[in-house]
Amino acid sequence: MNYRIIAPRRIEGEIDLPASKSISNRVLLLNALCATPGRLSNLAQCDDTDAVLSALAQPDASEVNIGAAGTAMRFLTAYFATREGREVVIDGTERMRQRPIGVLVDALRQLGADIEYVEAEGYPPLKITGTRLHGGALTVSGSVSSQYITAILLIAPVIGGITLTIEGEIMSRPYIDMTLALMARYGVKAEWRENVIHVPAGEYTALDFTVEADWSAASYWWAMQAIVPQSRITLKGLEPQSLQGDSRIAELMSQMGVTGNWCGRYLDLRSDGGVGCCCSTFADLSGTPDIAQTLVVMLCLMGRPFRITGLRTLRIKETDRLEALRTELRKLGYVVKVEGDDAISWHFETTAAEASPHICTYHDHRMAMAFAPAAIRFPGLIIDDAQVVSKSYPLFWEHLRQAGFKIEEV
Repeated sequence: MNYRIIAPRRIEGEIDLPASKSISNRVLLLNALCATPGRLSNLAQCDDTDAVLSALAQPDASEVNIGAAGTAMRFLTAYFATREGREVVIDGTERMRQRPIGVLVDALRQLGADIEYVEAEGYPPLKITGTRLHGGALTVSGSVSSQYITAILLIAPVIGGITLTIEGEIMSRPYIDMTLALMARYGVKAEWRENVIHVPAGEYTALDFTVEADWSAASYWWAMQAIVPQSRITLKGLEPQSLQGDSRIAELMSQMGVTGNWCGRYLDLRSDGGVGCCCSTFADLSGTPDIAQTLVVMLCLMGRPFRITGLRTLRIKETDRLEALRTELRKLGYVVKVEGDDAISWHFETTAAEASPHICTYHDHRMAMAFAPAAIRFPGLIIDDAQVVSKSYPLFWEHLRQAGFKIEEV
């Protein structure tokens, strides 16, 4: 389904943001690893979390398909490896079969896991035979997805504890911090000194847990406030002292003249007039790569040159996000430069924009949501495969309508 989008002159709305899928997926695994589960409230209602919920609700299934949910693939691979005596094949979409998982499988095998590749070496689908794993010392590269590290950390206490050494630069560190903080809430406190994480053996203690709203989802609204300074947007459900690394969007957006004023759990976004500045923006997003698309598209629309680094994990997301950004922004007349696997920049280079641009989303929810604000500058912009937002923010288009956008199915 494709949507044509026409933006209002001023965006106004009180947006009840979706729950964080990053937190939801972690507490689902922690809860499942407890002897007696607790009560979870306000879980994310999206494809990724649904995939984890569905898998955990089928304790005897011999086949589990998690679709396009990369988090589910990584977390459940580790979880299933601990289910003694159970044999399961975990699979996903065609794109999921192209996303590497060898680093995680190798690490789990060192802990005693019985995992086989059903087809291509290093990629899903996987045949997992649950067995008794053992703890010990383990080394992984910090340049890989933090989800591999989180998957290992989550199961570490129940297999006897581990000492995990992370080699090199650590990508997406805030997501690892989130994992360790949640583990501590469930009764297991790890120690992280320099590049070594020690997780003791132990049992998780169940608790009732309410999931906070998603700062990644909030980022699209911060972008719209920056592009249309006269807007009045209020976001609901966020936590000021959040576990989520993407809460950094507030700090980054302050450089664009956008501030957030708290009133309880309501966050009012306002622009102070500094958004017209054309000075260059430099940012390292190695800890928060999920907001890269939001920032890149927004900065082009604002006419602000930029160089953003720390993006090496974007190549192996739902799509090659670096190439997707370069291709789709060119349709709007912005010629961005992709620098290897780590950086993207723009210094006012332009070309003729397409008369009626269609933005391809490449089955990537963040491409759809990051480019939706482009309708502010390109009335009638069309987003292809718009329903892909169901992966993390199913009500995104409905919320845009509430804020004054006109959205037509084409």
